[in-house]
Amino acid sequence: MPGASPLVLDSPHSGTAYPADFAHACAMPVLRRAEDTHVEKLYDFAPGMGVHWLEAFFPRSYLDVNRDTTEVDVSLFDSAWPDPVATDPKVLSKVRLGKGLIWRTTDDGTPIYARKLSVAEAQARIAQCWQPYHAALADAIDAAHARHGYSIHINCHSMPAIASSHATEFPGEAHADFVVGNRDETTSSAALGQLVCEHLRGLGYSVAYNHPYKGVELVRRHANPGAQRHSIQLEINRKLYMDEETLAISPGFEPLKISLRSLLERLLLTDPRLV
Repeated sequence: MPGASPLVLDSPHSGTAYPADFAHACAMPVLRRAEDTHVEKLYDFAPGMGVHWLEAFFPRSYLDVNRDTTEVDVSLFDSAWPDPVATDPKVLSKVRLGKGLIWRTTDDGTPIYARKLSVAEAQARIAQCWQPYHAALADAIDAAHARHGYSIHINCHSMPAIASSHATEFPGEAHADFVVGNRDETTSSAALGQLVCEHLRGLGYSVAYNHPYKGVELVRRHANPGAQRHSIQLEINRKLYMDEETLAISPGFEPLKISLRSLLERLLLTDPRLV
């Protein structure tokens, strides 16, 4: 939803509308746990504050817009992939885990597909999902920056209380309440990243900074702190607001929303050119 403030929020992983060509995955309950479940509800007050809100409706396991289009697992396809493929070992770490642009496995390592995908299928997903999402986010950030001279983009996510075996390079790690990521202070100013951390700590939460999640493609691609375009990835521990087994909202949901509103209010009062 369009906003009038310098603040832009997006939720790329909370989608629950499984496309018809992915219907078989609906029989894999573990994929529901890969969603950033209820994140769009946690921030449903944001448009009323003049904040631009963007969300994906398709599931991340179908296509992950938080990955570059070069982060493809070529073993998924029944013919040669014709487009560029990433070669940086750090970039490819998620691909090796089965979590590239198109997922190969679930968070516990179970294969998602019993067949090879065609190149045309993958290219269609990029055209129908990845490209429109990135275009919409770019347009929102451009509009906010043009209106105010700066923009603050918060990339909204959730994470399990304990890292899964195939979801991260740190399997089994117990997560903090929040993880604030700005790719080691390259997608936002250090001052803005620290401001978010300190505000959340002041509310009584445990907060990790750039570990184990630094931020991925959406903050990397759409940030330019030197030009006052700041992007931060914000991960929320699901134990704060939901039952991770049943996916039901817990009593902590409403207090967390109050805290998130407080954070947005603080950011709306913050001109990063002055901090």
